[in-house]
Amino acid sequence: MITQNHQLTGQKEKFSLPAHLHYINCATRGPFSRAAEQAGIEAIRRQTNPFGLTAAHFFEQPTPVRQLFSRLINNPDPDRIAIIPSVSYGMGVVARNLHRKPGIARGQEIILLDAEFPSDVYAWDRVCAELGLTVRTVPMPTKLPRGAVWNDRLLEAIGPQTALVVAPPTHWMYGIRVDLEAVARRAREVGAWLAIDGTQAVGAMPFDLETIQPDALICAGYKWLMGPYSTGLAYYGEAFDDGVPLEESWMARLESDQFHKLSEYQPAYRPKAYRYNVGEQSHFIHMPMLEAALTQLLDWQPARIEQYGRDLMAEAIPQLQAVGCGVEETNWRTHHLLGIWLPDSADPIGIQQALLANNVSISVRGRAIRVAPHVYNDANDVAVFVDTLVRQL
Repeated sequence: MITQNHQLTGQKEKFSLPAHLHYINCATRGPFSRAAEQAGIEAIRRQTNPFGLTAAHFFEQPTPVRQLFSRLINNPDPDRIAIIPSVSYGMGVVARNLHRKPGIARGQEIILLDAEFPSDVYAWDRVCAELGLTVRTVPMPTKLPRGAVWNDRLLEAIGPQTALVVAPPTHWMYGIRVDLEAVARRAREVGAWLAIDGTQAVGAMPFDLETIQPDALICAGYKWLMGPYSTGLAYYGEAFDDGVPLEESWMARLESDQFHKLSEYQPAYRPKAYRYNVGEQSHFIHMPMLEAALTQLLDWQPARIEQYGRDLMAEAIPQLQAVGCGVEETNWRTHHLLGIWLPDSADPIGIQQALLANNVSISVRGRAIRVAPHVYNDANDVAVFVDTLVRQL
C-alpha cells in the first residue's frame, strides 16, 4: 500500500462548494471534487459523438477503477473486484450464493449488528426462508461508552451455529468502530463467511483486505469513495468462484469482447468476480468520474484523511460534552463519522433545522446527530456547527 507520512492539510480548493455553506455530511453524500466533476464533463462530451467506439472500449473502461480500488483496500487481485450499482445488489450476491457455503445447515444463524443499514438487513429474509436460517441481531448497549461492550457481544455471538457474519468497519449511524480483525478471526475459527459493508469507512480510514480476509467487501461509491450515485464496488473472495450471479450479463461470458461472435452463445463465465458485474458495467460517464475520485483518495491516503478528521474535531468534542452531549470513547469511535447523542430534552429534528438555517448540513439518526467531516472542511465549518448547536441546547 502507498503511504505518505506528512500531515494532510485542508483541501477545500479542490472542491466547488460555496464558501458560505458548511457541509459536514459526507456520510450522506460525498461531493464531487473538481477533478471528478471535470472527468464527468469530459465523459459526457465524448458520448455526444460515439464515432470510433470499439468493443475494447466496453471492457477497458472499468479496468483502472478496479486497479485503483484494489490499491485502496490492499487487494492484490483486481479481477476479484466487481462493478455493482448498490450495496443491496452486492449483498444480494452473497445471499444468492449462501446455499453453496460448505456446511450450511438449517437452524444456523446470520449475525448482524443492531440498527444496521437496511440493505444489510433485507438481503437475508428470502434466503433465511429458503435455507431455514435465522437472523440474530447483536443489541447495542444502552449507555455510553458502547464500543468495547458491543464488540465483545458480537464476538460472543459468533459460534458453531453461525453461517454468516455481516459487519461494517464502523456503524453507519453512530461511528462506533468494529474490530474487524477480531471478528474475521472468530468467523474463520467457526467456518462462517464474513461479508463487510465498507460504505461508511473505505476511503476515509485504512482498510487492509489482506489482513482481514473477508469473503466479501461491498461499498457504495457515492459517499467516502466520492464517486457517482448508483455505482459501487465489491470484492468477492475464493468462496464465490464459480458462484451464481444475480443477472446473466452477456459481458460476463468468455469471448464477449468479440462482437462478431456474440451469437455463438458461450456457457462459460469470465473468471473470478467478473460474473458479478452489473449489466452495462462499462458506465462510460461514471467510470471516468470514479477513476478520478479514487486517484485523488490514493493521493490523500485514508490514514491521513482519518487523522485530518480527528484533528479537525479535537476541540469540538469536549465543548459538546460540556453541554450534555454524549460521544463514544476515543478508542472505539471513528474520526470521519461521529455520532453525537443529544440530551434527552433536545429535539434532534429541530436542531437539524436550526443548523440548516445557519447553512450547516449534518444528519439525524435516531437520538443522535451524525457529523461527517472530510478534507474540504475547515475549522470555520466546525466552529459554526458547534456555536449553532450549543445555542440550541
